[in-house]
Amino acid sequence: MRLVPRRARGWSVHRVSGPSMAPALRDGDFVVVRGVRLGKIRPGDVVVARHPLRADGLLVVKRVDRRESGGWWLLSDNEFVTSDSREFGAVPDDLVLARAVLRLRDPCRIARIPEKR
Repeated sequence: MRLVPRRARGWSVHRVSGPSMAPALRDGDFVVVRGVRLGKIRPGDVVVARHPLRADGLLVVKRVDRRESGGWWLLSDNEFVTSDSREFGAVPDDLVLARAVLRLRDPCRIARIPEKR
C-alpha cells in the first residue's frame, strides 16, 4: 500500500523563497493558495507542489506549462532558474497540491514613501 500526500482542501498561506518565480513572485512574498481538483488546473496557473525528487517534502511554487503523460510540466517564471521540470521532469498528479490565487508582498518591506526634496 502506497501513502499519497493528502490534497489541501481549504486555504493556506505560503512564503516564497528564492528568485525562481520573479518577477511575478519575489523572494519574501506570500501566496494564498486553495486546494484544487486536478480537473481545475490549467496551463498558466501557479501551483504549489511537492518536489518530486526530494524526500523531505519540499514545497515548490511553479507555473503550469502543460499536461504530459507523466504529470504536469511546471516551469519557473525566471528563465535563468532551472529548478523546475527541466531539471526534475513532469510532476505526478498526486504531488500537485494547490493553486495560488493571491500574492501578498512581504510586510517587512513596507516603508514610508520619502518626501520629495
